Amino acid sequence: MGRSAAFFDLDKTVIAKSSALAFGRPFYRDGLITRRDVVKSAYAQLMFRLGGTDEQTMARTRDYLAALCKGWRVEQVRQIVAETLHELINPYVYAEAAVLIEEHQAAGRDVVLVSASGEEMVRPIGALLGVTDVIATRMSVQDGRYSGEVEFYAAGPSKVEAVTELAAARGYDLADSYAYSDSYSDRPLLECVGHPSVVNPDRALRRLAVENAWPVLEFRHPIPLGRRLRERPAVPVAAAALGVGVGVAIGIAWYGRHRRTRAVQAA
Repeated sequence: MGRSAAFFDLDKTVIAKSSALAFGRPFYRDGLITRRDVVKSAYAQLMFRLGGTDEQTMARTRDYLAALCKGWRVEQVRQIVAETLHELINPYVYAEAAVLIEEHQAAGRDVVLVSASGEEMVRPIGALLGVTDVIATRMSVQDGRYSGEVEFYAAGPSKVEAVTELAAARGYDLADSYAYSDSYSDRPLLECVGHPSVVNPDRALRRLAVENAWPVLEFRHPIPLGRRLRERPAVPVAAAALGVGVGVAIGIAWYGRHRRTRAVQAA
């Protein structure tokens, strides 16, 4: 038997928003995108979430992303992400997801973030969570600028290809590995591991989870990383993959402890 790993989708699974759209404001402020681009990006994200498993939809989203980023300086994008990460992402990390990631790491499993967002965004978010391994969209770069071509688009079946390659290189036993996602577009990812769980699922994914008796987790408490470390819930999360709705219990436990701490301070 090989090692096992835990693969986490990012948006609406680990963080309570779209990572790509989260950086729209600073990208607009620094002149990388226009107001029209902001609206189009939000629409493209919505269409992907509603019909992301369709090959044409994924291709259109990929091509739009490539055209939008063409000519951007890679270093400028990295700098914007670094400067705004704690403001735009840190407060929106689900407490339940952060604790679950720590539980997997404590059990000796590698944790991998798997996201269609760009690697320049996903890798710093991973570092914020103590995760070094990411599978994310990679744009082609020429002379320090994005060329307008997508080198690797981490969506749908492509996620599974990357996960399978990583498993072969690392010796992961996928039958003993875990995956978490909120979107039906990640059905291939969930089906490629032995322990899939759905998090805040869309309607189609919830139906699929019920049909396959997959655990359904509800994450509801995004809190800043610093506060989470000070007020870590004393709730074992390893059991989260064993039953429906355990994420709710984790959130309630954290919230109760937070309320008690505030009451003591007020007294």
